[in-house]
This record gives sequence, structure tokens and C-alpha cells, in this order.
Amino acid sequence: MHTNRLEAFSDGVIAILITIMVLEMKVPHGSDLSALLPLFPVFLSYVLSFIYVGIYWNNHHHMLHMCRRVTGGILWANLHLLFWLSLIPFATGWVGENHFTANPTALYGLVLLMSAIAYFILQHCIIASQGPDSILKKAVGSDLKGKISPVIYLTAIGVSYLQPCVAMGLYVAAAIMWLIPDRRIERALEE
Repeated sequence: MHTNRLEAFSDGVIAILITIMVLEMKVPHGSDLSALLPLFPVFLSYVLSFIYVGIYWNNHHHMLHMCRRVTGGILWANLHLLFWLSLIPFATGWVGENHFTANPTALYGLVLLMSAIAYFILQHCIIASQGPDSILKKAVGSDLKGKISPVIYLTAIGVSYLQPCVAMGLYVAAAIMWLIPDRRIERALEE
């Protein structure tokens, strides 16, 4: 099976997730700018989550272009990733509405951690389906960012109970690390 249906379904789910997140931002009562102040934490959590969803969409897009065929394992691994990504709007809303307190901040990190693990599983399913000469395996190499991210998320989850704002800073740092698209995959596709 080709990747077209998998890509279309994934793109649709991700578009819906972004829509759900923006709908969680409620319009304030009042017309002066001070009415927006209570929404600032909600807006900040939305921006960070939008960036994360965008990072996953971008990297997912690049990775699927390396995939020659879709197996049952890849389908299930992709659904596993989409499951964890689908929890981002809930975690975003909870952390924003509660102004980055400990439990919501830790849950936000757990969702990011599980999304990273699910992406890793999908990546390895694609590599396994391609065999020993996997183009994707050559492209990702040692995958340093992929190994560092879960460590950052685990650290931030623990820090959430001591300093939730520091934990959020760690989530921002991990997002910044991923903002630049992985050029290794683009180079491998060109070859």
C-alpha cells in the first residue's frame, strides 16, 4: 500500500487538533485590552502546542516521504502517534486554564513524552519495513535530538512539582531544538 491514504488521514487529524486548540480560547467578556490579560496563559500554552503540532506535522511529512510502502505495523504505529497528539488540546487547555500549575504542567510533559515515544516507534516501524538498506535509517543517523527530547520531557515532568515555570521553559527549549526541519531527510530524498 502507498502512503497517500496514511498521509491524508494524518493531515486531517492534525488539522482538527489545531482547530480544537484554537476553539478552546474563549472570547473574553469586555471590550478593553485588560479583558485579554486572564487569557494570556491560555494563549501562551496554545502557541507552544501549535508549534509542537507543527513540528510533528513537518517531521511526519518528511518521514513519510522516505517510506516506500505502508505495512500494518506502520498503520498501527501511526494511529498510536495520532492518539498521543490528540491529547495535546486537552493538556494545552488544562495547563493554560490553571496558569501552569504543577499537575497540569506535568501532564503536558507526559503527553509530549508519549508523543515522542510514539514517533520513535513509527520511525522504527518504517525503518524495519525498508530492510537493512533503509534510506530513513541512513537519514536519521544517531538521531541525537530524538534521544535528547524524552530526557528533557522526563526532567521537566519531575521539575513540574518544584518549579512549573522552569518545566515549561524546558518544553520551550525542546520545541526550539526541533523548530529547524531535519535537513538529513531532505538530503537523503535528493540522493
